[in-house]
Amino acid sequence: MNEFILPALPPKFDFDTVPILKQLSQSNKALAELKGFADQIPNKEILINSLTLQEAKDSSEIENIITTQDELFEALAIDSSHISNNIKEVLNYRKALRFGFEQLQKRQIITTNDIVAIQKELSENDAGIRKQVGTVLKNLKTGEVIYTPPQDEETIRNLLANLEKCINEPNVFDPLIMMAILHYQFESIHPFYDGNGRTGRILNILYLCNQGLLDSPILYLSGYIIKHKSDRLLQEVRTKETWEEWTLYILKGIEQTAIQTLQKAKAIKNLVDETALEVKEKLPKIYKKELIDAIFTEVYTKTAYVEAALDVERHAAAKYLKELEKIGVLESFKKSRTVLYINPKLYNLLKGDIW
Repeated sequence: MNEFILPALPPKFDFDTVPILKQLSQSNKALAELKGFADQIPNKEILINSLTLQEAKDSSEIENIITTQDELFEALAIDSSHISNNIKEVLNYRKALRFGFEQLQKRQIITTNDIVAIQKELSENDAGIRKQVGTVLKNLKTGEVIYTPPQDEETIRNLLANLEKCINEPNVFDPLIMMAILHYQFESIHPFYDGNGRTGRILNILYLCNQGLLDSPILYLSGYIIKHKSDRLLQEVRTKETWEEWTLYILKGIEQTAIQTLQKAKAIKNLVDETALEVKEKLPKIYKKELIDAIFTEVYTKTAYVEAALDVERHAAAKYLKELEKIGVLESFKKSRTVLYINPKLYNLLKGDIW
């Protein structure tokens, strides 16, 4: 195999083809509808929490880190010392995603240092950018080397500096086309010893937020990527410069995911509204908007969450949860030494496969 030298951006390709422009219009429309709906939700934290957990699970699954929804939901509510390494990696992904979004909100740019910090949150190590040669990407079934990314640290850093410039400075490409380009480039630079795929998928959503196409990190392509594998397409951009096929793949993923995320977002909002009405009618003495928000922030709630959310004493928080259980809004069970309260309707909604 001839050595492939990864060129800097931008690529020398005319992206103004009829198929790309047609799909670009549809993708932008779907994304704008999702943004418009999300902007109307009073407490976006409920939506963000729900969708980032699903993304954390799906993105990690691509890397063969397999967990179940049940394990994840419970892990969020119990002592982290009792969880498996796989669960910890998935929760690290969600933590890294939130960290990246917080940094973006503070500074309105995405730098190489930010990308390194995100990968550190994911992997919980200080290895940083690759310094040793020898990294190759292999076919998992045959062991055949399919791609050798840049090897020396100077080249990797130069390519990342070029990537950073394209992320933050105005360019001639529509942002969605640019996202497809950036995703390909980051995957091809492969700057870290591990966590490249997950870091790249976090970078996708941060870029959309940075471009003003979303105000919250609520669109994730991992579920789409699981269903429609992309390894062949990535490699063929390198070997055959099939930019159109790759760009269409990402644009279709954005459209489909935006439509499906909008459906789930509407379902979550409707459930919150219906639950608020039920509690207001059946338990008017304890109804508070903050209480409803607390039982939707995560699938599993416990007394400590309600104490913090409502600024009440422990006995009052426990009373509220027991009252909600009496009318069927919550169900309790014991895990280790902790009494957890599950929101069964939210659980069933999030467990549904929208992809």
